[in-house]
Amino acid sequence: MTDSDLTGLVNVGRAVARYFERIGITRVEQLAGRDPVELYERMSAAYGQRLDPCLLDTVMSAVEQAEGGPGRPWWHYTPERRRLLAGAEKS
Repeated sequence: MTDSDLTGLVNVGRAVARYFERIGITRVEQLAGRDPVELYERMSAAYGQRLDPCLLDTVMSAVEQAEGGPGRPWWHYTPERRRLLAGAEKS
């Protein structure tokens, strides 16, 4: 994907783009190869609070699209996010 506007991604509106921008992500290509959980954790740290976990679903979607995957609705990622976070809590 060559679109440099984050809002060109499915599920990314201006509000979500601002979360990305707060951690220095301003272009789609910066998302490729990134760990969505790490990005979400950085966003939460930047805002000084645990952000809505559904944001992680959106981040997962954005990273997949940046890597050439399909644009799926954010809720497609909810089961995977729940597994990821449950595994992290057991560690």
